[in-house]
Amino acid sequence: MTEDMSGTPPHHGSHWYDAEAGPLVRPYAMTGGRTRPVTTTVRFDLIALIDLEEEALEAVPAGKEAETFGPEHRALIDLCRIETQSVAELAAETDLPVGVVRVLLGDLVELGCVRVSRPVPPAQLPDEKILREVIDGLRAL
Repeated sequence: MTEDMSGTPPHHGSHWYDAEAGPLVRPYAMTGGRTRPVTTTVRFDLIALIDLEEEALEAVPAGKEAETFGPEHRALIDLCRIETQSVAELAAETDLPVGVVRVLLGDLVELGCVRVSRPVPPAQLPDEKILREVIDGLRAL
């Protein structure tokens, strides 16, 4: 048995296996070969916030859940159950490329399982001066 450049002996005689990570799955296999989300009405930039729609998840029949969601879809759903997550956070937590996460989120949006929202733009946030005046007014009470 020969060793690769890292000194790790090959396993199963395949380049689809990593000694530390186990079997490797190519990103295009997770997305069915798609490189873009199905939905074109939603932008999945890194700061887009993803909320779970529990009612839509409950509407998926128990027997159809395995057909509807792959393991990566379920990982995204589980993370969104905990709290609202950004696309960047989901990619980091699942250790998936952002492009793959976008495609998978597009599937979940199409099924109505998640909702995408935008953070408040800085221009729409209250002015810091006004907030300081409010704090000073409250302290004066």
